[in-house]
Amino acid sequence: MMVAILAIASLSLAIWLGLLFANGGFWLAAERDTAGTAAEPANWPDVVAVVPARDEADVIARSIGSLVAQDYPGRFRIILVDDGSSDGTGAIARRTCADEGLAIMTGAPLPAGWTGKLWAVDQGVAAADQPRYLWLTDADIAHAPDTLRMLVTRAEAGQLSLVSLMAKLRCETLAERMLVPAFVFFFQMLYPFARVNRPGGIGAAAGGCMLVRSESLRAAGGIAAIRSALIDDCALGAALKRQGPIWLGLTDRSVSIRPYEGFGPVAAMIARSAYAQLRYSPLLLAGTVAGLALVYAAPPLLALFAHGPARWLGLAAWALMAISFQPMLHFYRRSSLWGFALPAIAAFYAGCTLQSAWAHARGRGGFWKGRAQAMDGR
Repeated sequence: MMVAILAIASLSLAIWLGLLFANGGFWLAAERDTAGTAAEPANWPDVVAVVPARDEADVIARSIGSLVAQDYPGRFRIILVDDGSSDGTGAIARRTCADEGLAIMTGAPLPAGWTGKLWAVDQGVAAADQPRYLWLTDADIAHAPDTLRMLVTRAEAGQLSLVSLMAKLRCETLAERMLVPAFVFFFQMLYPFARVNRPGGIGAAAGGCMLVRSESLRAAGGIAAIRSALIDDCALGAALKRQGPIWLGLTDRSVSIRPYEGFGPVAAMIARSAYAQLRYSPLLLAGTVAGLALVYAAPPLLALFAHGPARWLGLAAWALMAISFQPMLHFYRRSSLWGFALPAIAAFYAGCTLQSAWAHARGRGGFWKGRAQAMDGR
């Protein structure tokens, strides 16, 4: 028994050492839109923003208003695709931004094989008439006035197929303070930004803010190529990386304005796509839960209840875990003490993953905005 406990402690510590020193420096939160500067282009290309919106009455005015307020020297238009809203989203946007380069489309009925968001995006892209760049952004994201200018400058300087920003999520309520920094931390663990930005590395993106080169999107097969993807941003990032280099980073410029007032809404947001991340595989689900227990639960349990070397190894792993979380906590201006709560936070995410699998088994996978959208995983 003691040998098994010591083996678990050693393996847990080894995993954390590997994560910190051999996983693209994900935890450093160093890939920022403020890092690296480039000369602005001599000629500013045309850009069309495409915004899919479904029942976004509470946030649409601020979101669209931030697009209208962009300080962009080139030609810039906005297309809002109203995806069957029942709360007057389109009317609010029209009143807010009348005669400001905003076109509002009423989305067509959702065809089989598509998720609602991607069907709305596809319609907006078709109506954009092939500008140099498409700015794909969500209806609950507000952007600083210089955001588009920075995106285009970076894209033109690097001849990038995609520039994506991980919008800064709201972090005010207790649920948000506990869970939101960890959401970005876990995302970076799966998709280390430095590897995304490296030639030949993995492909990923953050859906709240993506500047896409139209030529690259067409070469990748358009939005139709990922039409059933629940994790559509990473699917698009992977598709576009096959067409050319991409860049993904953290930002303070683009911020989420959707509030999560309690733990339930955050859990629903996580559960919507968690099982899709595991390719709807029961074996991967079991492996993930076991892995989370080894990586996150074992260190504090060993530190509190084991004896001898196993306790010290558990303490070391727990300390590395807390240290790795500090840069993200600093980015979100949260207390460093949340680092020691990461095991409890990971347990919440594990529960959401199990909830996601249960919803899928009941035919309610990917449920969002009144739609169950999960496909068969292919």
